[in-house]
Amino acid sequence: MTWLARNLDLVLELTLEHLWLSLLPIVAGLIIAVPLGQLAWRQQWLRGPMLSLVGLLYTIPSLALFVLLPPILGIGYLSRANLIVALTIYAVALMTRFASDAFASVDSHVRQAAVAMGYDGWRRFWAVDLPLAGPVLLAGLRVVAVSTVSLVTVGVLVGIRSLGFLFTDGLQRNIPVEILTGIVMTVVTALALDALLVLLGRWLMPWSRSGRGRAPARRRRPGRTEVAR
Repeated sequence: MTWLARNLDLVLELTLEHLWLSLLPIVAGLIIAVPLGQLAWRQQWLRGPMLSLVGLLYTIPSLALFVLLPPILGIGYLSRANLIVALTIYAVALMTRFASDAFASVDSHVRQAAVAMGYDGWRRFWAVDLPLAGPVLLAGLRVVAVSTVSLVTVGVLVGIRSLGFLFTDGLQRNIPVEILTGIVMTVVTALALDALLVLLGRWLMPWSRSGRGRAPARRRRPGRTEVAR
């Protein structure tokens, strides 16, 4: 424990750096995945190919992605942008399916009622579709958040400092406490981010606490009586 007492400043610095590197891909992944998920739900012929394609992105090994992205994007191998773009791709790969399921969970009768009240497509998206899809979107975002916090540690292999630094440095210097600190702080960061998302969801979507808005057991598809979008 002497090592931890002497290096609290380093642990705090790496934890904040780790959190920052996690938040950017999570937010970017959500922003990109929501319209993709809605498109997959609206165009049923496109849903299968699109979800299969984005799902394949998650199977690409992280180290291979770190090598492939720099020449394509014109960024440095050791830059933060390399890690953030790679983790954003993984976030989109996970979140797009959740987004598609979220919009499918919205009751079609509610949409029809909104149209009957004069809501156009854009207004209905913000006032009806997105709020009612919110609980399922939040569930997916929690999965993405925990996954991203874990994946950030891989960035240390291409020289990007995060809590993963404690793993490699602890191994090289044979300091088990340092390795354990890195593991514990990574788990604590993931749990803290997950708890923050839960609290944010309760604040933004108080109706979700009643159990409404959860994903249905059977996915609904827009039928012939579905309103025109």
